[in-house]
Amino acid sequence: MKRKRSTKHEQALARRRAELIVQVQNGLLSAQEAARQLAISRQTYYKWEQRALQAMVAALSNRSSGRPSRPINPEKEALKRQNTQLQRQLQVLEQARRIHLPGVPPDKKKE
Repeated sequence: MKRKRSTKHEQALARRRAELIVQVQNGLLSAQEAARQLAISRQTYYKWEQRALQAMVAALSNRSSGRPSRPINPEKEALKRQNTQLQRQLQVLEQARRIHLPGVPPDKKKE
Protein backbone atom coordinates (compact mmCIF):
# COMPACT_ATOMS: atom_id res chain seq x y z
CA MET A 1 0.00 0.00 0.00
CA LYS A 2 1.25 3.48 -0.88
CA ARG A 3 2.02 5.90 1.94
CA LYS A 4 0.67 9.42 1.69
CA ARG A 5 3.44 12.00 1.42
CA SER A 6 3.53 14.91 3.83
CA THR A 7 2.77 18.42 2.68
CA LYS A 8 6.34 19.50 3.50
CA HIS A 9 7.70 16.68 1.36
CA GLU A 10 5.39 17.62 -1.53
CA GLN A 11 6.47 21.27 -1.25
CA ALA A 12 10.13 20.26 -1.29
CA LEU A 13 9.56 18.20 -4.45
CA ALA A 14 7.72 21.07 -6.12
CA ARG A 15 10.51 23.48 -5.14
CA ARG A 16 13.12 21.14 -6.64
CA ARG A 17 11.13 20.90 -9.88
CA ALA A 18 10.84 24.70 -10.02
CA GLU A 19 14.60 25.09 -9.46
CA LEU A 20 15.37 22.76 -12.33
CA ILE A 21 12.89 24.50 -14.64
CA VAL A 22 14.51 27.87 -13.85
CA GLN A 23 17.94 26.40 -14.55
CA VAL A 24 16.75 25.10 -17.92
CA GLN A 25 15.14 28.46 -18.75
CA ASN A 26 18.44 30.21 -17.93
CA GLY A 27 20.45 27.84 -20.11
CA LEU A 28 22.32 26.34 -17.15
CA LEU A 29 20.88 22.87 -17.69
CA SER A 30 19.39 20.95 -20.60
CA ALA A 31 15.80 19.72 -20.52
CA GLN A 32 17.14 16.20 -20.93
CA GLU A 33 19.38 16.56 -17.85
CA ALA A 34 16.53 18.07 -15.80
CA ALA A 35 14.29 15.17 -16.79
CA ARG A 36 17.02 12.70 -15.82
CA GLN A 37 17.45 14.35 -12.39
CA LEU A 38 13.69 14.24 -11.84
CA ALA A 39 13.52 10.61 -13.04
CA ILE A 40 10.89 11.45 -15.66
CA SER A 41 10.73 11.47 -19.44
CA ARG A 42 11.69 14.58 -21.37
CA GLN A 43 8.08 14.79 -22.60
CA THR A 44 6.83 14.87 -19.00
CA TYR A 45 9.43 17.51 -18.17
CA TYR A 46 8.11 19.74 -20.96
CA LYS A 47 4.53 19.28 -19.70
CA TRP A 48 5.62 20.34 -16.21
CA GLU A 49 7.58 23.26 -17.60
CA GLN A 50 4.58 24.47 -19.60
CA ARG A 51 2.29 24.13 -16.57
CA ALA A 52 4.78 26.01 -14.39
CA LEU A 53 5.13 28.87 -16.86
CA GLN A 54 1.34 29.16 -17.25
CA ALA A 55 0.94 29.26 -13.46
CA MET A 56 3.59 31.97 -13.20
CA VAL A 57 1.84 34.11 -15.82
CA ALA A 58 -1.49 33.65 -14.01
CA ALA A 59 0.08 34.52 -10.66
CA LEU A 60 1.63 37.70 -12.08
CA SER A 61 -1.48 38.92 -13.92
CA ASN A 62 -3.17 42.06 -12.65
CA ARG A 63 -5.84 41.44 -10.06
CA SER A 64 -8.52 43.71 -8.78
CA SER A 65 -7.61 45.40 -5.55
CA GLY A 66 -9.55 45.13 -2.35
CA ARG A 67 -11.50 42.40 -0.73
CA PRO A 68 -12.77 39.63 -3.04
CA SER A 69 -16.48 39.68 -3.74
CA ARG A 70 -18.73 37.44 -1.71
CA PRO A 71 -20.16 34.32 -3.28
CA ILE A 72 -23.60 35.00 -4.72
CA ASN A 73 -26.56 33.33 -3.05
CA PRO A 74 -29.10 32.88 -5.90
CA GLU A 75 -32.08 32.61 -3.56
CA LYS A 76 -31.14 35.78 -1.68
CA GLU A 77 -30.59 37.68 -4.95
CA ALA A 78 -34.00 36.53 -6.28
CA LEU A 79 -35.68 37.72 -3.08
CA LYS A 80 -33.93 41.10 -3.36
CA ARG A 81 -35.15 41.51 -6.95
CA GLN A 82 -38.68 40.53 -5.95
CA ASN A 83 -38.62 42.96 -3.04
CA THR A 84 -37.47 45.81 -5.30
CA GLN A 85 -40.19 45.00 -7.84
CA LEU A 86 -42.89 44.91 -5.14
CA GLN A 87 -41.71 48.24 -3.71
CA ARG A 88 -41.97 49.84 -7.18
CA GLN A 89 -45.49 48.44 -7.63
CA LEU A 90 -46.47 49.81 -4.23
CA GLN A 91 -45.16 53.26 -5.16
CA VAL A 92 -47.15 53.23 -8.41
CA LEU A 93 -50.33 52.25 -6.55
CA GLU A 94 -49.80 54.93 -3.91
CA GLN A 95 -49.29 57.58 -6.58
CA ALA A 96 -52.40 56.39 -8.46
CA ARG A 97 -54.52 56.68 -5.31
CA ARG A 98 -53.29 60.22 -4.69
CA ILE A 99 -54.36 61.43 -8.11
CA HIS A 100 -57.58 59.32 -8.15
CA LEU A 101 -57.01 57.36 -11.34
CA PRO A 102 -59.99 55.43 -12.68
CA GLY A 103 -60.03 51.85 -11.49
CA VAL A 104 -57.96 52.63 -8.42
CA PRO A 105 -60.03 53.28 -5.29
CA PRO A 106 -59.04 56.49 -3.45
CA ASP A 107 -57.74 56.32 0.11
CA LYS A 108 -60.47 56.47 2.73
CA LYS A 109 -59.81 59.33 5.13
CA LYS A 110 -60.52 58.76 8.76
CA GLU A 111 -62.48 61.63 10.19
